[in-house]
Amino acid sequence: MKTFFKNQVILLISLLIVGVAPVSAQQLKDFYTVRGVVKDKQTNRTLEYATISVSGTNVGTIANTNGEFAIKIKRDLNAKSIEVSHIGYSTSKMEVNGSDIDNVVIALTPKPNLLDEVTVLAMDAQKLVERAIANIEKNYSSNSNMLTGFYRETIKKRRSYINVSEAVVEIYKTPYAEGLDKDLVQIYKGRKLISPKPDDTLMVKLLGGPNLSIYLDVVKNPDLMLNPETLSHYKFSMSESVTIEDRPHYVVSFKPQVILPYALHYGKLYIDRETLTFSRAEFSVSMDDRNKATQAILRKKPFSMRFRPEEISFLVNYKLRDGKSHLNYVRSEVRFKCDWKRRLFSTNYTIVSETVITGGRAETAARIPFRLAFKESQSLSDRVNNFFDKDFWEDYNIIEPEESLEYAVNRLKKENLK
Repeated sequence: MKTFFKNQVILLISLLIVGVAPVSAQQLKDFYTVRGVVKDKQTNRTLEYATISVSGTNVGTIANTNGEFAIKIKRDLNAKSIEVSHIGYSTSKMEVNGSDIDNVVIALTPKPNLLDEVTVLAMDAQKLVERAIANIEKNYSSNSNMLTGFYRETIKKRRSYINVSEAVVEIYKTPYAEGLDKDLVQIYKGRKLISPKPDDTLMVKLLGGPNLSIYLDVVKNPDLMLNPETLSHYKFSMSESVTIEDRPHYVVSFKPQVILPYALHYGKLYIDRETLTFSRAEFSVSMDDRNKATQAILRKKPFSMRFRPEEISFLVNYKLRDGKSHLNYVRSEVRFKCDWKRRLFSTNYTIVSETVITGGRAETAARIPFRLAFKESQSLSDRVNNFFDKDFWEDYNIIEPEESLEYAVNRLKKENLK
């Protein structure tokens, strides 16, 4: 051991003598990072949920609610540029050169509607949806894919965060013609922060967790709203068209027109004009009957607790790559009230879950063993580690936390150290 250290000292002295500078930790990394913010070029307003991707690859991330992003690019990709896109804006490209870039401002230009609105509004909205459904097998992957993603789940009690859980996940997806039965999610690595205060413990279990990236894939899960046999449950109408990634899209609004024993949805579908591909879905659970809405999401609660949903909304994005559309981003937000019998006031809670697809592969996509898959009965907080390693994510892409979340994380860290 002494000989080893002696040799190391001699080597270091030799390097200094010949004038060779030591290699920095950053130079040794196999990736570099581009950080910035996405804004509207005309108003300077920040744009939330913009898509940032490495040109010609499936590597990407999503801007946070402040429009901020950080994307890590592996050097062996030999990337030339990144692309930034947002609904209703022209896509922007920015060159990269293998070095870190900080505080860049990506200004996107609003793109005017390219479709004749008179023609659009005269279209039969339901027939358009039916045609898009018929094209699913052609427009989406016919191969199994292993997607890499970043998942974040936050719980707020009133205005304060009481739980933050994050994870790198792997999502195995079978071809879109095969349904959901064999799609699985595996937690690769994760971390959590939970309020240590007993009064902050949330004692309800809702539909959600990392498996939402399977369940909310509306194109692959037609029972949500795109089953041809149940389209008659909804009334469809054409709305003003928009541009997504420089491609004109029809926008179809829908709402329930029947009463059923379970809750239905209302929202908007975005359909590519050229390929009739579903590129985006925004939808919410109808609150016409709160009991039905409760049944849709509530899995478990104490007997003496009253649960009242206030809003249940979802966002699903797909991204065109190599002529096929792929799942890109899933977000859910559930606002509800809980109160205990004999207590005067109720407590407001908000649970936000989001998954961004940051990479993936098709050629070597092997099915996740069932024993390793995340189960609906499990809680992410029980599966992951503590939140204190600042280099925890290494070269994995994540969704940058907004300012309020960063503040909450620091507060929760202090509370857990007491």
